[in-house]
Amino acid sequence: MYFEYYGLVKPPFEMTPDPSFLFLGEAHREGLATLVYGVKAGKGFVMLTGEVGTGKTTLLHALLGQLDSATKSAFIFNPRLTPLGFFRVLFEELDIKPMRNHKADYLLQLNEFLIERLGKNEKTLLIVDEAQNLSIEMLEEIRLLSNLETPRSKLIQIMLVGQPELKEMLRKPELRQLRQRIALSHHLRPFNEDETRDYVEDRLRRAGHTGGRIFKRGALRALYQISGGIPRVVNVLCDSALLMGFARDQKTIDAKMIREAAGDLDMIESSTLTENSGNLDHSAASKWWPTRGILRFFRQ
Repeated sequence: MYFEYYGLVKPPFEMTPDPSFLFLGEAHREGLATLVYGVKAGKGFVMLTGEVGTGKTTLLHALLGQLDSATKSAFIFNPRLTPLGFFRVLFEELDIKPMRNHKADYLLQLNEFLIERLGKNEKTLLIVDEAQNLSIEMLEEIRLLSNLETPRSKLIQIMLVGQPELKEMLRKPELRQLRQRIALSHHLRPFNEDETRDYVEDRLRRAGHTGGRIFKRGALRALYQISGGIPRVVNVLCDSALLMGFARDQKTIDAKMIREAAGDLDMIESSTLTENSGNLDHSAASKWWPTRGILRFFRQ
């Protein structure tokens, strides 16, 4: 809709993790390096955590793009599965036709499948997303998969991905065996202010922008202060502000428009929408807006 008005060839701030828009801040580069190393070195368990919207899914897509065809991956993102349901989904992801419908049979068949792949020097990766919502029972089932090994190597690499609550869960005494098996862990922090600016400008370039500045410096400052550097929130705010500029026939976005967009989305209180609100405290804003339901919205 608005992207042609700004000289763009496609929407720059879509919510889907489009690989052509991949931008890695420092924490994201470190995280990707950790994940790639964990899989290629056969480290067994790897954990990736980060707040809602910080780019965990984007990082996983980047990881899968760096793995060769000899690595087969299974992506499970439904944390409410029963143990038997988990194995059914896992087999479907790995293109295995189950011979029987009992957990012990699933394990035996999976072990044979993984040994056959190892014999051909092929790796198998299991990614479990939203892992903070798994039951203790399911986490224990996943831990037991790490027992599938030869004297020299693990048969399957397992990646647990979730929000910071996942770390808290693993501190429980009954999960100490799983915690001890995690060989590598990375926490994905939001962008800093410079990374937020670079992220916005990089996405605009990738969307085809070749002209002058669209977001004024003050707008980029306000964007960081309100979003806290969380990529998903940056996308929402930028998209809303560009639509607002299009409707008002304004080619550039200023700080006031960013704050108006944030107000419309209930990220900040209406009392902050003044000309003097440029000094909005970043820490106060980042603590305030999740309580307005935005985080709960994004978790749905």
